[in-house]
Amino acid sequence: MTTEQDPRWAAIIARDAKADAVFVYGVKTTGVYCRPSSASRLPRPENIEFFDTPAQAEAAGYRPSKRAAGDQTQLAALHAQRVAEACRQIEQAETAPSLEALASGAGLSSFHFHRIFKAVTGLTPKGYASALRSRKVRHGLKGEHSVTDALYDAGFNSNSRFYESANRLLGMKPSDYKAGGTNSTILFAVGQCSLGAILVAQSQRGVCAILLGDDPDTLLRDLQDQFPKAELVGADHEFEQLIAQVVGFIEAPALGLNLPLDLRGTAFQERVWQALRDIPVGSTASYAQIAVQIGAPKSFRAVAQACGANSLAVAIPCHRVVRSDGALSGYRWGVERKRQLLEREQSVKR
Repeated sequence: MTTEQDPRWAAIIARDAKADAVFVYGVKTTGVYCRPSSASRLPRPENIEFFDTPAQAEAAGYRPSKRAAGDQTQLAALHAQRVAEACRQIEQAETAPSLEALASGAGLSSFHFHRIFKAVTGLTPKGYASALRSRKVRHGLKGEHSVTDALYDAGFNSNSRFYESANRLLGMKPSDYKAGGTNSTILFAVGQCSLGAILVAQSQRGVCAILLGDDPDTLLRDLQDQFPKAELVGADHEFEQLIAQVVGFIEAPALGLNLPLDLRGTAFQERVWQALRDIPVGSTASYAQIAVQIGAPKSFRAVAQACGANSLAVAIPCHRVVRSDGALSGYRWGVERKRQLLEREQSVKR
């Protein structure tokens, strides 16, 4: 078999980074060895030989290519290292560093750094700083700090800037959030459907929870744990129509479901949740496909975590996300429920 007929040659031509862990090739005319994804000029096929490992290539007298940065695998590792350092810089700074400062520290242009940061984390540097600040303020309000201390510790420069964004970050006034939901009213109803017990809860902003499980009491405790001092009000007849709408969708997906939602997540999570809502009934998408859709192709693990953080079953259809091979993976409310939901939706499509 000639070199051109060897499938490894095709991987070299395609600069396939997936093959980097499979083999390296030595170039007889230069005495160096490279990975398949190397950006170096392609050698003539008669001038190369293949090795399973770099150690074998070095034992044969070849030395590593000085263009290590040209290997996509190593380049990705270098990018991840630079982004990790930028994340530490953002986390340790009292005031979020500018894009220009972060890019300069990474030795890249602002445009290139912005693109790499988003590809690795799924967020822009500004979005990452905002999500970090949101997490800090939530943590601070749950502790012994005053609202003022919490907002300054989280990096807000003024009261006005904090209170402008407080409702979006917390879903209520900061003082109410610190008090565990005091002064907030959450309507809820518990019912039964073919998947077991179901709880639907609604704040003033919209539906804030759709929980599935085996035990209604457990679902109610889950809601109480989130806002222990909120006023939880059992549903009236009008609200019961809302839970009937949710149950109706579970039993007959063709009905559709269009509810005002009270989303409370990070910027990245909300981007993922919106992408999930774009998946048509009867269709599925992989975690990797969702990552590509939101412009963060390397963040498929973070996509899976965002699915796990979803507290709005069926309204945010995380059950429509599967593994790349089509197999069902974890589901907050149980894989068997996920299977049943998908089977019903597939029957609608047929």
